[in-house]
Amino acid sequence: MASSQYGCSIRQGFNFEKDAQVLVGHLVSMKIGTQDLETDIKVTDPTNFGVDNDLDVVGIISDISWQGGYADPLQIAFNVSNENSKLVSIMKHTDLSDTTVVFKFTVYDFDPIAKKYYLAFHSDDTDMKGLIFKQGGELALDIGAQADSTVASPLNFQLYVGIMPQEEAQVIKLAVSDTDKFVKTWGVSVST
Repeated sequence: MASSQYGCSIRQGFNFEKDAQVLVGHLVSMKIGTQDLETDIKVTDPTNFGVDNDLDVVGIISDISWQGGYADPLQIAFNVSNENSKLVSIMKHTDLSDTTVVFKFTVYDFDPIAKKYYLAFHSDDTDMKGLIFKQGGELALDIGAQADSTVASPLNFQLYVGIMPQEEAQVIKLAVSDTDKFVKTWGVSVST
């Protein structure tokens, strides 16, 4: 099974420069249990640079990986606002009996032939449904205690989450260039 791993630039995510041709990732939305994280970071859409269409996202992805199997978790490290950092800290320390996660993500890469950014790994504006991954009884959810110094402003904190798919077949879209695209299944439908 082919794995996918994308190390994205936090700096480029927060302060997009059209000449820096590096991976950029956005955690577009996320709901953990009944708690929606705020879409309070304004970013540039790399595929429409220069057009006044900033996006509001939950976080800037620094790393996202998937082993490629139907039941394999998505591992996502991303930076969030101070507000979202507090929300997740409270969740971790109080009640996480509901570990359902609903989220959307996008990772952009640069196509040197087409000379433009394209969606390389994404949920295609579709809600992905998962559960926080458990490793040895511990939930794979962690928030940095200190602000990340990679980008000083706005204040941001690194958050990590591992997400297993819920019991339904979902689709992750991938591409290796602006024109070479394919899809893979995440999750398996279970008949009752």
